[in-house]
Amino acid sequence: MAAEATLPSLLPSPTPLWQAPFSDVLEARAGQHLSGAWRLLLLGDGSPTRHFQLLTGDPVSIELIAMAPEPALEASTEGGDRADGANRERPPEVAELAGPLLRRQVWLRCGERRLAWAESWWNRDAAEHHLRDRSQPIWKSLTSRRAELFREVDGLALVTAPWLSEGFGQEGPFWSRHYRFFRGGRELTVIREVFSPALERWLGPTATLPHDD
Repeated sequence: MAAEATLPSLLPSPTPLWQAPFSDVLEARAGQHLSGAWRLLLLGDGSPTRHFQLLTGDPVSIELIAMAPEPALEASTEGGDRADGANRERPPEVAELAGPLLRRQVWLRCGERRLAWAESWWNRDAAEHHLRDRSQPIWKSLTSRRAELFREVDGLALVTAPWLSEGFGQEGPFWSRHYRFFRGGRELTVIREVFSPALERWLGPTATLPHDD
């Protein structure tokens, strides 16, 4: 009997070392210690896919890690709203998406460079509709028909994970953000992006430890 193929598995979400208060992110007070270029990348509402192509001159390609069902959010035995070990680090906005959910994880490349890692959460039916070509960046998938989208940045953080250091070829911590896409006033997906220090080549150095804002 032939051995069953091993399906790709999701990586554990990175561990946050520091997170900006939500109100500071929403009101553009977060990240005051960052350079202007890094603030625009992390807190602006532009497309990082487009930014990467403009910076490097190379098209962005996707290295799909996995796309798999997301475990349901479960109440803890102590009566809290804590998720289980597979999803306790996910952004709180994920709870606002209608289930069942899928999670997608990718590396974003320009040429041979890995410039970012990303994970996104989707309602299963929405993912099947919008991500028909899973080898292409989300921004291209969602704007292929020139439909209007609204991006709201909800979080800024410094994160770490051994597999991030290995994948980027540099030690962390790494700057991360998460945001939501809305279409027609309804939440479509929640996306977390983690950026490689290799971007300092174009954006200049960035602080690794935030000052008190």
